[in-house]
Amino acid sequence: MKKRIKIMIISVLSVLLVTDIFAGNFFYNLAIKREQKDFLQGNQDLTVSAAAMDVFLQGGWRQWVAQQDFDEWDLKSFDGLNLKGYYLEAKEPTNKTVMLAHGYLGKAKDMGLYGQYYYEKLGYNIFIADARGHGKSEGDYIGFGWHDRLDWIDWTEKVIEKTGLETQVLWHGLSMGAATVLMASGEKHPENVELVISDSAYTNVHDLFKYQMDRMYHLPAFPILPTSSLITNLRADYTLVEASALNQVKKAHIPIIYFHGNNDSFVPTEMAHELYKNTPTDKELVLFDNAGHGEAYAIQEGKYQAELTNFISKYMK
Repeated sequence: MKKRIKIMIISVLSVLLVTDIFAGNFFYNLAIKREQKDFLQGNQDLTVSAAAMDVFLQGGWRQWVAQQDFDEWDLKSFDGLNLKGYYLEAKEPTNKTVMLAHGYLGKAKDMGLYGQYYYEKLGYNIFIADARGHGKSEGDYIGFGWHDRLDWIDWTEKVIEKTGLETQVLWHGLSMGAATVLMASGEKHPENVELVISDSAYTNVHDLFKYQMDRMYHLPAFPILPTSSLITNLRADYTLVEASALNQVKKAHIPIIYFHGNNDSFVPTEMAHELYKNTPTDKELVLFDNAGHGEAYAIQEGKYQAELTNFISKYMK
């Protein structure tokens, strides 16, 4: 009888273990493996307002991007991937360059939405790049900013080589790109980097996944998320816990401004408050009413540009 009970217990535990491993792999493939992400279609948290959608799809910035003659750059990453970047020299000579980092499943030239303002109104050089696992860059997984932070620093050094040692660099990221530049801010980086613009960033990948697992699938984080993190470490060489913008900004030493929509239900606005609270440098937090995830610039362009320009004028020589 005892032997039978023991066998039953072992069998149940084995089933649970296999199920957990299956679920962990499922969520890795769902969110991190480089492939089409159908799970985002119909996601209410990513429903875009009509006003924002009009700007994203029909805005004049798309024509502007298409008309620009970007230089295409190559970079070999620390782990051997060939990454693609694009550089646009300002119309008039300047020592100021903005580096724009795109979001999850995006590509470099999506950041032309912001780049047009920097180029046309502020007169900056523009640099954009396809993150690993995106666009023309190599990579079979999405780094959610963690390995990308090192790529970003390498790109920054390449920008300085191109523009000169006196160049002043501004990092501006959206969503995953914002997490990338925040994570990079906590590393040793060139002193040319003057400040960071973070739009719709998450605190860390673990907490973002935990939040989304509850909202999208009504599943508890344990034990699936630890297993997903282990599988991510095995397959992509990073854990969901270590991929933390929150821990990195605690080590930052340059000014950071946080933009976030008050109606963001994909990356909750509370994450912006937590990032702001834990930033030891000069900082600002600007919230946008009625703005969902990544919508602030599209629906409140005037406010966004004014806050952006005021912040830059405080710290850029």
